[in-house]
Amino acid sequence: MILRTIEDLKNTFANNGGIMKTAELNNAGYHSRKIHKLLVSGVISKIKTGVYELANEVVPDEIMLMKLFPFAVIYLESALLHYGYTERIPAAWQIAVDKDIAKGQFTIGYPPVEPFYLDCKYLDLGVTVYEINGVKIRIYDKERTICDVLRYVNKLDREVFNAAVQNYIKESEKNISKLAEYAKILRVTKKVKNYFGVWL
Repeated sequence: MILRTIEDLKNTFANNGGIMKTAELNNAGYHSRKIHKLLVSGVISKIKTGVYELANEVVPDEIMLMKLFPFAVIYLESALLHYGYTERIPAAWQIAVDKDIAKGQFTIGYPPVEPFYLDCKYLDLGVTVYEINGVKIRIYDKERTICDVLRYVNKLDREVFNAAVQNYIKESEKNISKLAEYAKILRVTKKVKNYFGVWL
Protein backbone atom coordinates (compact mmCIF):
# COMPACT_ATOMS: atom_id res chain seq x y z
CA MET A 1 0.00 0.00 0.00
CA ILE A 2 2.84 2.42 0.95
CA LEU A 3 4.68 1.51 -2.26
CA ARG A 4 1.55 2.23 -4.30
CA THR A 5 1.15 5.59 -2.55
CA ILE A 6 4.77 6.59 -3.30
CA GLU A 7 4.29 5.49 -6.91
CA ASP A 8 1.13 7.59 -7.15
CA LEU A 9 2.96 10.56 -5.67
CA LYS A 10 5.80 10.19 -8.19
CA ASN A 11 3.28 10.06 -11.04
CA THR A 12 1.51 13.14 -9.68
CA PHE A 13 4.79 15.05 -9.58
CA ALA A 14 5.74 13.79 -13.06
CA ASN A 15 2.40 15.08 -14.41
CA ASN A 16 3.24 18.49 -12.97
CA GLY A 17 6.75 18.76 -14.42
CA GLY A 18 8.43 17.50 -11.22
CA ILE A 19 7.48 20.49 -9.06
CA MET A 20 4.23 21.10 -7.20
CA LYS A 21 2.74 23.94 -5.21
CA THR A 22 0.75 23.40 -2.02
CA ALA A 23 -2.56 23.99 -3.83
CA GLU A 24 -1.66 21.38 -6.48
CA LEU A 25 -0.76 18.84 -3.79
CA ASN A 26 -4.01 19.64 -1.96
CA ASN A 27 -6.00 19.06 -5.16
CA ALA A 28 -4.27 15.69 -5.54
CA GLY A 29 -5.35 14.69 -2.04
CA TYR A 30 -2.18 15.57 -0.12
CA HIS A 31 -3.17 17.96 2.65
CA SER A 32 -0.97 19.75 5.20
CA ARG A 33 -0.48 16.79 7.56
CA LYS A 34 0.41 14.46 4.68
CA ILE A 35 2.76 17.05 3.17
CA HIS A 36 4.48 17.51 6.54
CA LYS A 37 4.89 13.73 6.89
CA LEU A 38 6.41 13.48 3.38
CA LEU A 39 8.85 16.30 4.23
CA VAL A 40 9.91 14.74 7.53
CA SER A 41 10.39 11.32 5.95
CA GLY A 42 12.51 12.84 3.16
CA VAL A 43 10.21 11.80 0.31
CA ILE A 44 9.77 15.40 -0.83
CA SER A 45 11.80 18.55 -0.20
CA LYS A 46 10.86 22.21 -0.05
CA ILE A 47 12.23 24.55 -2.72
CA LYS A 48 10.68 27.55 -1.03
CA THR A 49 7.50 28.20 0.95
CA GLY A 50 4.64 26.43 -0.77
CA VAL A 51 6.74 24.81 -3.52
CA TYR A 52 8.01 21.21 -3.40
CA GLU A 53 9.94 18.64 -5.40
CA LEU A 54 10.58 14.94 -5.00
CA ALA A 55 13.79 14.38 -3.03
CA ASN A 56 16.77 13.25 -5.16
CA GLU A 57 14.97 14.03 -8.43
CA VAL A 58 16.58 16.38 -10.92
CA VAL A 59 14.17 18.96 -12.33
CA PRO A 60 15.27 21.11 -15.31
CA ASP A 61 15.92 24.72 -14.27
CA GLU A 62 13.42 26.06 -16.81
CA ILE A 63 10.60 24.07 -15.20
CA MET A 64 11.61 25.29 -11.77
CA LEU A 65 11.65 28.88 -13.05
CA MET A 66 8.18 28.68 -14.56
CA LYS A 67 6.74 26.95 -11.49
CA LEU A 68 8.21 29.61 -9.20
CA PHE A 69 7.58 32.57 -11.53
CA PRO A 70 4.88 31.65 -14.09
CA PHE A 71 4.61 35.33 -15.11
CA ALA A 72 8.32 35.61 -16.05
CA VAL A 73 9.86 35.41 -19.52
CA ILE A 74 13.31 33.96 -20.23
CA TYR A 75 15.33 36.98 -21.30
CA LEU A 76 18.50 38.29 -22.89
CA GLU A 77 21.57 36.03 -22.40
CA SER A 78 19.46 33.11 -21.14
CA ALA A 79 17.36 33.36 -24.31
CA LEU A 80 20.53 33.63 -26.42
CA LEU A 81 21.80 30.41 -24.85
CA HIS A 82 18.52 28.63 -25.61
CA TYR A 83 18.73 29.64 -29.28
CA GLY A 84 22.40 28.65 -29.55
CA TYR A 85 23.44 32.27 -30.17
CA THR A 86 26.00 32.15 -27.36
CA GLU A 87 28.00 29.40 -25.69
CA ARG A 88 28.43 31.36 -22.49
CA ILE A 89 26.20 30.26 -19.62
CA PRO A 90 25.01 33.27 -17.59
CA ALA A 91 25.77 33.18 -13.85
CA ALA A 92 22.03 33.49 -13.20
CA TRP A 93 18.85 32.93 -15.20
CA GLN A 94 17.93 36.28 -16.72
CA ILE A 95 14.17 36.79 -16.67
CA ALA A 96 11.90 39.68 -17.63
CA VAL A 97 9.17 40.62 -15.16
CA ASP A 98 6.76 43.50 -14.58
CA LYS A 99 8.51 46.52 -13.05
CA ASP A 100 5.76 46.84 -10.41
CA ILE A 101 6.13 43.29 -9.08
CA ALA A 102 7.26 42.57 -5.50
CA LYS A 103 11.05 42.35 -5.65
CA GLY A 104 11.73 40.15 -2.58
CA GLN A 105 10.42 36.94 -4.15
CA PHE A 106 13.47 36.68 -6.42
CA THR A 107 15.88 36.14 -3.52
CA ILE A 108 16.05 32.36 -3.68
CA GLY A 109 18.84 29.83 -3.27
CA TYR A 110 18.25 27.92 -6.49
CA PRO A 111 17.99 28.45 -9.37
CA PRO A 112 19.83 31.79 -9.24
CA VAL A 113 17.81 34.48 -11.03
CA GLU A 114 18.57 37.96 -12.31
CA PRO A 115 15.27 39.77 -12.87
CA PHE A 116 14.96 42.64 -15.35
CA TYR A 117 12.04 44.91 -14.49
CA LEU A 118 10.22 46.01 -17.64
CA ASP A 119 7.32 48.32 -18.31
CA CYS A 120 4.20 46.16 -18.74
CA LYS A 121 3.65 47.51 -22.27
CA TYR A 122 6.86 45.77 -23.39
CA LEU A 123 6.50 42.58 -21.34
CA ASP A 124 4.37 40.47 -23.70
CA LEU A 125 5.96 41.64 -26.95
CA GLY A 126 7.47 38.66 -28.76
CA VAL A 127 6.67 36.05 -26.10
CA THR A 128 6.69 32.50 -27.43
CA VAL A 129 6.22 29.20 -25.63
CA TYR A 130 7.89 25.79 -25.71
CA GLU A 131 7.31 22.79 -23.47
CA ILE A 132 9.44 20.61 -21.21
CA ASN A 133 7.70 17.62 -19.60
CA GLY A 134 4.33 19.23 -20.29
CA VAL A 135 5.27 22.52 -18.60
CA LYS A 136 4.97 25.66 -20.74
CA ILE A 137 8.19 27.71 -20.79
CA ARG A 138 7.82 31.40 -21.70
CA ILE A 139 10.69 32.91 -23.68
CA TYR A 140 11.13 35.81 -26.08
CA ASP A 141 11.40 34.86 -29.74
CA LYS A 142 14.64 35.39 -31.67
CA GLU A 143 13.71 38.79 -33.07
CA ARG A 144 12.69 40.21 -29.69
CA THR A 145 15.87 38.76 -28.16
CA ILE A 146 18.05 40.46 -30.77
CA CYS A 147 16.29 43.78 -30.12
CA ASP A 148 16.97 43.33 -26.39
CA VAL A 149 20.62 42.60 -27.15
CA LEU A 150 20.81 45.87 -29.10
CA ARG A 151 19.17 47.74 -26.20
CA TYR A 152 21.81 46.37 -23.82
CA VAL A 153 24.75 46.68 -26.20
CA ASN A 154 26.79 48.72 -23.67
CA LYS A 155 26.12 46.33 -20.79
CA LEU A 156 26.74 43.03 -22.56
CA ASP A 157 30.14 41.42 -22.92
CA ARG A 158 31.41 42.30 -26.40
CA GLU A 159 32.04 38.67 -27.28
CA VAL A 160 28.46 37.72 -26.32
CA PHE A 161 27.07 40.67 -28.29
CA ASN A 162 29.09 39.90 -31.43
CA ALA A 163 28.20 36.19 -31.32
CA ALA A 164 24.50 37.04 -30.98
CA VAL A 165 24.54 39.37 -33.99
CA GLN A 166 26.60 37.00 -36.16
CA ASN A 167 24.44 33.99 -35.30
CA TYR A 168 21.25 35.88 -36.09
CA ILE A 169 22.72 36.97 -39.44
CA LYS A 170 23.39 33.27 -40.23
CA GLU A 171 19.90 32.28 -39.03
CA SER A 172 18.00 30.60 -41.88
CA GLU A 173 14.61 31.37 -40.35
CA LYS A 174 15.14 35.01 -39.40
CA ASN A 175 12.14 37.29 -39.78
CA ILE A 176 13.46 40.72 -40.69
CA SER A 177 10.03 42.36 -40.95
CA LYS A 178 9.23 41.20 -37.41
CA LEU A 179 12.65 42.46 -36.26
CA ALA A 180 11.89 45.89 -37.76
CA GLU A 181 8.43 45.92 -36.15
CA TYR A 182 9.85 45.13 -32.69
CA ALA A 183 12.69 47.60 -33.19
CA LYS A 184 10.23 50.43 -33.76
CA ILE A 185 8.27 49.59 -30.57
CA LEU A 186 11.47 49.14 -28.50
CA ARG A 187 13.13 52.21 -30.05
CA VAL A 188 16.19 50.49 -31.47
CA THR A 189 15.42 51.03 -35.17
CA LYS A 190 18.69 52.92 -35.77
CA LYS A 191 20.73 50.10 -34.22
CA VAL A 192 18.86 47.48 -36.23
CA LYS A 193 19.60 49.44 -39.41
CA ASN A 194 23.29 49.67 -38.46
CA TYR A 195 23.67 45.92 -37.97
CA PHE A 196 21.03 44.43 -40.30
CA GLY A 197 20.43 47.24 -42.81
CA VAL A 198 21.32 45.08 -45.80
CA TRP A 199 18.12 43.03 -45.21
CA LEU A 200 15.79 45.93 -44.42
